[in-house]
Amino acid sequence: MKKFLSKFYLALIFILLYAPIATLIVLSFNASKTRAKWGGFTLNWYVELFQNEAIMDALYNTLAIALISSLIATVIGTAASLGINAMNKHFKTVLMSITNIPMLNADIVTGISLMLLFIAFGIKFGFSTILLAHITFNIPYVILSVMPKLKQIDQNTYAAALDLGASPLYAFFRVIMPDILPGILSGFLLSFTMSLDDFIITHFTKGSGVDTLSTKIYAEVRKGIKPEMYALSTLLFVSVLVLLIAVNKAPKQRKKVSQEDSL
Repeated sequence: MKKFLSKFYLALIFILLYAPIATLIVLSFNASKTRAKWGGFTLNWYVELFQNEAIMDALYNTLAIALISSLIATVIGTAASLGINAMNKHFKTVLMSITNIPMLNADIVTGISLMLLFIAFGIKFGFSTILLAHITFNIPYVILSVMPKLKQIDQNTYAAALDLGASPLYAFFRVIMPDILPGILSGFLLSFTMSLDDFIITHFTKGSGVDTLSTKIYAEVRKGIKPEMYALSTLLFVSVLVLLIAVNKAPKQRKKVSQEDSL
């Protein structure tokens, strides 16, 4: 009985999590514009999605900001992690505490703070301000993903590489980088997902005429959500799902190859 209840509880949680997504996917193929009636199977909403310039512009802005901000934040966050890891215990504790503040801080506070900062420096709101804001709140996610990997590294290996004649840069890329690469990839993917999903900070730092998917959907809600949004959300969900499966299978594939090579 206890085993049955635990499985039932787990199944209930997954149903609550994924039932809304399943409903959205079904509605993206519904020929009727109303959610209360099934009008037959159709792909028209997917066709109209790619013909809607406003939505496609918002999608382009969203993907461009998420990709660029994640790449820049990953480079800065990785460099910051290396610097923090080289400090003494006192300074490391202080900086890690400071790094955790943006994670615990409310998004609305971060958004308003960045908005006031841009106003103070006279920066014109637009694509660039959204990009700077996303880089800012993505960096802590990268640091907190890379630091655990750095703690697992045996520093003697790096010192041995230097003693054998390797330059610091060569030793870093050949000794340190392979060990922290999973953390870097995790930080990049987490940053990309957070940037893709953000609304509040984007809302406070965007200019007129610049929209991301989150701000575009927010504007559409007041007028009524178009079925094209269901199609777009379905494509995004499938893309993220495929990406997660690929990322999770890659380490297993590399481990299998390394085992075969050792044999």
